[in-house]
Amino acid sequence: MTFRAIVQRTGISVIRRIAVLLVCVLAVSGCSGGAHLFAVQAVAVGVPSLAPFFDEKQGLGHDAQVRSLPVRGTLQQGDTPGLYGGTRQPTICDVAKLKRFLTDPANHQKAVAWSSVLGITTDEIPGYLDRLTPVLLRHDTLVQNHDYKKGKATPYNSLLQAGIAILVDEQGEPAAKCSCGNPLRPFKGDAGRISVKFADGNRKWHGYEPSSVMAVRPAPGKMEGLALVDVDDPNVGITRPIGTTGRRDTTFDTRQQHAVPNLTGSTFGEARRELVSSGLAVGYGGSAAPSDDARVTASDPPAGTELRFGQYVTLTLSGGTSGEATSTPPAPTTSEPTVGPPTSTALPSTSTKAPPTSSSPPASPPSSPPPSSPTSEPPPSSSSPSSSSLTTGSPSVVSSSPVTSAPVTSSAAPVTSPPVTTSAAPATSSAPVTTEPVSRDPVTGTPTTTET
Repeated sequence: MTFRAIVQRTGISVIRRIAVLLVCVLAVSGCSGGAHLFAVQAVAVGVPSLAPFFDEKQGLGHDAQVRSLPVRGTLQQGDTPGLYGGTRQPTICDVAKLKRFLTDPANHQKAVAWSSVLGITTDEIPGYLDRLTPVLLRHDTLVQNHDYKKGKATPYNSLLQAGIAILVDEQGEPAAKCSCGNPLRPFKGDAGRISVKFADGNRKWHGYEPSSVMAVRPAPGKMEGLALVDVDDPNVGITRPIGTTGRRDTTFDTRQQHAVPNLTGSTFGEARRELVSSGLAVGYGGSAAPSDDARVTASDPPAGTELRFGQYVTLTLSGGTSGEATSTPPAPTTSEPTVGPPTSTALPSTSTKAPPTSSSPPASPPSSPPPSSPTSEPPPSSSSPSSSSLTTGSPSVVSSSPVTSAPVTSSAAPVTSPPVTTSAAPATSSAPVTTEPVSRDPVTGTPTTTET
């Protein structure tokens, strides 16, 4: 009896130990595998939402056929020159129709759900819509989307295909999807760790690259206007005042080149403002920009180099107080030109060339906000605003990726000296620093759903 008891106890102990080991193995394998990937639902151009706030058959918004451009860094700030596209025809989003719908007492429940996502009251909806600006995505863009289900806004992560028309706020962040009115908020996960699901008619589109998606972070301050690229003619830039739908657009030549300013010795905050004012684009990895007080020790390409609108400049930084920033390697070089920086002399107040033929589908004419609504369109300037006049804050123009995916905070350890790139996809902290021109000309007319 004693012998049997010992055997039984020993057997039970062994089984328990094996069970504990199995649990540990499964936990470790889950951590090292896809356990921490962010699930994302793909949303293709022209595919209707299954649970929209607004009936898409009424023509609220119109998407376009735009090939997604490669990104340099998984994050872009909302004031990045050339981040968004546009068309000379102000028909991609009928803001007035969306306003009438959300202010109709019959749709009050939807209005409550819609406004709650955006942090406003239903009474503030008209004024809020007056400050939004319609644009076309030029990149496959991660957002937090919202369906309307059972009287509430249901959030989910989604990847919007390039060419989808959206409304952006005064800091360049996505606010609503034009075709269905569904409210949008910034993607809250790690843009470099996602698992995209193509379902419900949203088949994998031509040109989709898992490593070439991005999320938008807000510009440091409210902007006066956006520097867009015409999706029908990439040689044409569009300056669109915030809160306007296209009727007050002015154009500039994106092929005009401007010299990279001498940034050595300036702070990162000063450098990024100067670069954005020259129309130079930038992205960064991780979840936050480098510290504004970090010092620039070098730029690549160097000062004096002629660049076009939307092209990237890599800055090497030293010091700073917002945390450690590491560089990411640039993506492969392309021979395609990127577009030239608008300045006060490069952006005429009126178009100097005939508007390009638009491929955007026709829609109802743009509408202006009712007299009772707050003034949303800033007065036109005598000349198209330079990039420095497009934002009242200090835009970030250099890319960096934090060590791990933790956000950079002002209380973190000092920034180390590894260079910060503006054009790379996120990589490990030990990646070498190199720089190349980044932006590409958009190509339109590419099919969007040719792969399964």
